[in-house]
Parts: sequence; C-alpha cells; structure tokens
Amino acid sequence: MAGPNPFAKFQKSFTHAGTLYKYFDLASIDNKYNELPYSIRVLLESSVRNCDNFHVLEKDVQSILNWSPAIKLGSNDVEVSFKPVRVVFHDYTGVPVMVDIAAMRDAVLKLGGDPVKVNPVCPSVMVIDHSLPVEFHRSTDAMAKNLAVEFQRNKERFTFLKWAAKAFDNMLCVPPGSGIIHQINLEYLAHVVVEEDNKDGSKTLFPDSVVGTDSHTTMINGLGVLGWGVGGIEAEATMLGQSISMVLPEVIGYKLEGKLNPLVTSTDLVLTITKHLRELGVVGKFVEFYGPGVSELSIEDRATISNMCPEYGATIGYFPVDENTLEYLKLSNRSEKKISIIREYLKATRQFRNFDNQNEDPKFTQIASLDLSTVVSSVSGPKRPHDRVSVSDMARDFKSCLSNPVGFKGFAITPEALSDVGELQWEDGKTYNLHHGSVVLAAITSCTNTSNPSVMLGAGLLAKKAVEKGLDVLPYIKTSLSPGSGVVSYYLEQSGVIPYLEKLGFNIVGYGCMTCNGNSGPLHEKVVNAIEDNNLVCAGVLSGNRNFEGRIHPNTRANYLASPLLVIAYAIAGRVDIDFEKEPLGVDGNGNNVFLRDIWPTRSEVQKVENKYIIPAIYQDTYSKIELGTPEWQSLQIPNGKLFSWDPESTYIKQVPFFDGMTREVPQLRSIENARCLLLLGDFTTTDHISPAGAIARNSPAARYLSDHNVTPRDFNTYGTRRGHDGVMSRGAFGNIRLVNKLISKTGPQTLHIPSDEVLDIFDAAQRYREEGTPLVLLAGKDYGSGSSRDWAAKGPYMLGIKAIIAESYERIHRSNLVGMGIIPLQFLPGQNPETLKLTGREVFNIILSESDLKPGQKIKVKADDTVFEAILRFDTDVDIAYYRNGGILNYMVRKMLAK
Repeated sequence: MAGPNPFAKFQKSFTHAGTLYKYFDLASIDNKYNELPYSIRVLLESSVRNCDNFHVLEKDVQSILNWSPAIKLGSNDVEVSFKPVRVVFHDYTGVPVMVDIAAMRDAVLKLGGDPVKVNPVCPSVMVIDHSLPVEFHRSTDAMAKNLAVEFQRNKERFTFLKWAAKAFDNMLCVPPGSGIIHQINLEYLAHVVVEEDNKDGSKTLFPDSVVGTDSHTTMINGLGVLGWGVGGIEAEATMLGQSISMVLPEVIGYKLEGKLNPLVTSTDLVLTITKHLRELGVVGKFVEFYGPGVSELSIEDRATISNMCPEYGATIGYFPVDENTLEYLKLSNRSEKKISIIREYLKATRQFRNFDNQNEDPKFTQIASLDLSTVVSSVSGPKRPHDRVSVSDMARDFKSCLSNPVGFKGFAITPEALSDVGELQWEDGKTYNLHHGSVVLAAITSCTNTSNPSVMLGAGLLAKKAVEKGLDVLPYIKTSLSPGSGVVSYYLEQSGVIPYLEKLGFNIVGYGCMTCNGNSGPLHEKVVNAIEDNNLVCAGVLSGNRNFEGRIHPNTRANYLASPLLVIAYAIAGRVDIDFEKEPLGVDGNGNNVFLRDIWPTRSEVQKVENKYIIPAIYQDTYSKIELGTPEWQSLQIPNGKLFSWDPESTYIKQVPFFDGMTREVPQLRSIENARCLLLLGDFTTTDHISPAGAIARNSPAARYLSDHNVTPRDFNTYGTRRGHDGVMSRGAFGNIRLVNKLISKTGPQTLHIPSDEVLDIFDAAQRYREEGTPLVLLAGKDYGSGSSRDWAAKGPYMLGIKAIIAESYERIHRSNLVGMGIIPLQFLPGQNPETLKLTGREVFNIILSESDLKPGQKIKVKADDTVFEAILRFDTDVDIAYYRNGGILNYMVRKMLAK
C-alpha cells in the first residue's frame, strides 16, 4: 500500500504574483546531484516526487542518485521506475490503443469487475495526423481535396476516436487536418515545467516529461522536455497508471563546438550527427548535448537533431533548457508569467544551463564531439537514414549503388542494363525519358524539417530565385508540401514565397505526415509502367526522417533524405546523379547556365525574413482553434455510453481477441516445444517489413479478406488506417514486397511451409501451422524491429502464432512491444547467428523455460534438431517477466484492475 513521501522534508517554495509554488530541492538531498547529467536529474525528480514506497521505492531514488559514468548496459544493470507526466499518440497507433482499452473494459466486465476502472489516469493527447494521403497535388485546392478523401475513407475510424475522447477521462483529441503530432507538441502542448494545483491553493512545480507511441517523440528533447517513444502496448499501461520500468542508462555527452557554415542547414547537421552516433553505437543509451556550439543552435535546430534520435539509435537526444529555450517559448506565445516561473524553478533546482560555462558540464559515461564548421551539405540514402552522403559525392555514390550487390547500398543492376530508358508520352504532348536515378517523387514533408522556419523559408527563397531564373520542375515528378502545423502556412504566405513554391509544383497538400509515413499516394500510371517495364531504379527525395525500402513508395527503390532546399533542387534537376558544382540546373531566359549556387540563399538572408515574419501572433491564431477541427469533424455523430458497441460488419474497428479465454488466474509457464521457423530474416528487418503502413496490395491475403467482406479495391485504403481491425492486420504481417526471407529464393511476403515444402503467403502458412497445432519461431540478424514504434509489428507476429524470436540484436521499442504481447525475445550470444550455427530454418525448435527460475538476461537453452545452443533472454526487468507470465501487458493490467 502507498505510504507518505519520505522526501517531503526536501520541499521548498517561492512566491510569484501572489501564488505559492512548491518544489523538491534535489540538490539538498545529496551532493552527488550536481554531477548528474541533466537528463538524469529529470528522472531523479520524478522518482523523488512520486516516491510512496509502493509504486516508486526509496531504492529507486538512491539508484538514480548513484548514477555514475561507470554504469555499463548489460553488465551492472540497475532497474528503476519512471512515471512520465503525459502520453501522446497519433491515430495510426492511437486507434489500436483505444481499441485495446475499449476491449479491456469489456474484459473487466466479463470477469466481474467495474469497467469504468479502465480509464486513463495519465493525461493523454491523440493527434490525428497519419491518415492524410497525397492523392491530389500541383493545384491550389489539393489540400481541400486530400482532406475530403481522408474523411471519406476514415469516417468510421474518426467516429471511434471522437467517441473515445468523450468516453474516457484525461483524453484530448486533436482533429485531422491540424498538423503533425511532434510539431504540435513542440509549439503548443509542451509545458517545460508543469504547475499542479494543490488543495491549499498552492502549486507544485516539476519538469514536464512525456512518452509517445511514435519513436520520434524525442523531438521534444530539443525543448528541454524529457521524452521518448514507447510501444503502443507500453503506452496503454502508462496511460492506465503503470510506472515505466527501465534500466538506468549510460549517458553519452555529445559536445558541439564552432559554428555552421552560412550555406549549411540543420538537416545537413542532423544527418552528420546521425551517421556519427550510429557508428559510435548508442542504442539503449541517453545522448545529452552540451558545449558552446549548442548556443549557436535555435530550438528548431535542436528539435531537428532530437527528432532523428531513433535513426541514430539512442533513447533520447536531450538539450537542457537555456535562455534560447525561453526565447522560443516567448516566440511561440507562451505567457511571460509562465516563462518567469520556468526560469525561477529550473535555476533553483539546477536544471537550467549556460552552455558557454563549462563549470556546469556534468559527468558522462562517454564523450563524443563535433566541430560544427566541418558539416557539409548532405543527403542520406538510398535505403537507410544513417547512410549519409555528401552532396558533392552524390553522383558518384549513386552510380556505384546501381552496380553494387543488393544491400543497403546496392541494387545489382547489370552493366548492360545501366543505360536502360523508360519512355513517357506525357499529357502535354511531349516525350520524356526516365533513367536510373530519375526523380519521380519530391516531397517537403515531416516534422523533422517543417517545424524549422530556417529550412522552410530557405526553401521558399530558393524557389523564388529559381522561378526568377526561369527554372521549372518536370511535370511527371510528384511534388508536394505538407507542413507540420498551420504556423508554417502563415509565415510562408506572409513572406510572399507561396506563389514561387506553387510555380514549381510544391503546393500545400495538407497538414500531416503524408509522404514521410508512406502516404505519398499513387504515382501516375505512365510513370509506374515506365519504371516497372524497364526495371528502373528511380528516386524519391524527401525532407523526412525515414527512407526504408518500400516505405515511401513501392516504385521508388532509391529514397534520399534531404533538406527542403535540396528537395527542390533535385526536383528541378530531375535526377539524383547530378554534380551540382559542375552541372547546371538549367538555363535562364538569356541562355546562361544556372547552377545551384546561383539560387541558394545564405543563412543571413533567411534570418532576415525569419525575424520579420515569425511572431507570437501566428502561434496564437493557429492554436486558439486547434481543438475545434474542420466542419467535417464537427459534424461527426458519436454514440453515447462508456462501452463501445462493436459492429461485426466493420472492416476498420473490431474487438481484439487478446482477452479471449482469459481468466483471473495467471497461466502456468510452459516451454515451447516442437516449433517450426516461419521466417529466416537477415539484418535490419524494420517494422516497415514486419507491419507495413502503406497501400494494401491487391494480391495479398489482406486484400482477399477485404474483398470477401465486400470492400472494393479502391476502398482498401492503407494498412495504417486498418490497425483497428485484427482480421486485416494479421493478414498484413510481414506483407512488405521488399521482405527478404532466406527460406525462399525470391523477395516478397511469402515463406516455405515445412515439411510440405510449399511456398505460401506468410499468413496462409501460419494458418496451416496453426491447424496442425505447431507453434512458431522466427530467426533474424542484427537490429531486428528498427524503425517506427508500431505495436502491430508485435501484435501481427502474435496473431500468426509466433512464440519466440531469436535475433542478434533488437531495436529498443520493438523489444518492449514483443514482451508486451507475450512473445519471448531471445538474443544470440556474441559471435553467433543463424549462419555460424548453421541453422537452415528447417529444424524443429524446442526452447526450455523454467517455471521457478526465469530471470532477466539469463541464458536459455535452445534445441534445433541436433544443434543445441544458448540464447540470452531479453527480458530486461522483473516487470518484463511479470508481463510475460500474464500473457502480455494487456492481460497483466486487466488482472491488476480486477485485484483492486
């Protein structure tokens, strides 16, 4: 039972404008506080404030105080509890989260409990931003048309989400068409410091913190708010009041020095840092930025760096609060009173930084550094966000990728096919030729960059200069501009650059993730035919954060991340194998060559426009009406009641089967016996491979299911929008057309059924194994589950009957999701993998589990026919074991509520 807070004696207070503000004076608890990284200080404050020796223990506080640079993950792990202040999620993850919680109410009622107890206790915000497609572009009414398509396709989902916001407490729903979750979090939702009302009229102050069901939740670290991505399943538990059990991390200090070149952008900087930190190895660690170079970066620059934290593999990429932070809060229309309280509180608790004062530098596990002046213009690709390429090397690098063997930097195009051409007879009567490297998709998209006025206005100024020089974009290239909030439209319009962007085809197509999360919409049929008929490696260029195979568009095999300025530049060039230094973009009206350097704006040019048009009023106007939504949203009629009325005919929303047959008792632990291998995968299998978000292929098991339920192909929509329906999503598991399964010889979503040796769609093979009573395992290489934090990347394998996954390493969030669904994540011992153990995937697997002896990190015996080996049990905490014994987090939470 919870008791009094043993640290109450360390509370202090100050008065501001007649209100008494209380806070915990962390430095007075122990002198070791002053040496802690600033990110660890936030963890400490949360533990001190929530300590009740029930949910959070005194030993948690002491463990955090004892943090030292000597901590090494995997050797002396220390488990602590953390209670974030709030939870954020978007609709792709939010729909399955709310479906689970609605079904949880039904389960509690069925088992004799009070369903209303299933209710968020942690304030939660859902931003509907992932459903908007780029169906229409290159027209002034493209945004209105795309929004109409979104509502037509997703009315059922949106009705459900609007019901959930009403049926559950502590829920706020930001309607579709408002913007991107992380940009709205940065510009509007974030508190930086929370003011909690007390019964006596005083307020308690503490640092803001957040977890989100999207891996790029880390973007808020740029504002000095501690936050990171978690799986949707873990987020559900957090919403319902469960503390996050985590291993106290190593903290890498990343020192920034010097200044950026005037022609370099924040995108170039983040791509440089991403590659550097990937090479350093920061998976599962905190990264905290410090040094005098940080003072040179705007909050939007910092947010760009923090946003791509999942791409460099860390848990967070944290920038402590400084004067620049407070200036941004003022600019984004936070009140003067609020800013004064933030300053006073953070200085009182030594959580406020002066990056030029090295005496404030804490201790770190390890230090890395970067001289900002060494950063050059860059892109990343063609298949991974951390494969940075200097723009000056781009032409050579792409040409080598064409000939390289198939891999992250190779397409294996034969020498005789390098000059293949696809001819386009276009609607303007002209004939165009597509080659390897031709750009067919160019998108200014994603909160990574659209939150940053310097690159957005830079793109606008570049477009202005390009149009004035007579340059244009070829008509077959699909161009789009999708800002992360209405703030962007305000300053682009006021600065006068919109007409120039539109002249180049970059019309605003909507406020949402769009191309960045795979909602790029269709390419023109003639373009698709030219690519497919000639096996061309054509390119997409986008200002996003992910470019995994099959994510952006099935027909853009090469995809490059770039600044908004370079997106426009490559669109004008029409190809990625261009050397901008030596080759012109085109010619002006006088026949003179126009090079990129002739139209590239300097940092001072951009800042002049930025200072004039970025003002608090545009934030106030945007966010004063954000919760209202469009007329379509306002007109949605929702059902009443605390229990959802499931429609058995729905193909969008379905009651999940996770609680079927559940009892109040925890089931007995059993070994996994006589299992077969469903898939044998290599390195870097992403959640895009495991649970695609994009279009549903017409020849897929999911398409057959929808057709059987009278859904026409034009209404299939995407997997991302169908995540509230397990019947569709289980059939979409591993449905990526680029999946490489070593059990078969061809690429695609199929596998070998053993022992029949039939090649079947993966879902069909899993169903046959289920009918035969055969449990399943999956074998994989390094970085299994990299990418977006999709809970269906764990739910899908669960629905297929996969009981365990054995991989060389895991992405942090995905490992957590697997545990949350009751799937055992096992890790090969160092130096071992399926190849070294000579595993073919045809073996019968037995995994020995002990009811009385299951511990985090222990070695588990695995038998694969005559091969016997040990694998590490990747349960990182005792809570992980509790989740697994209960059959997953959801079942654990139901039993916990029934026990109250």
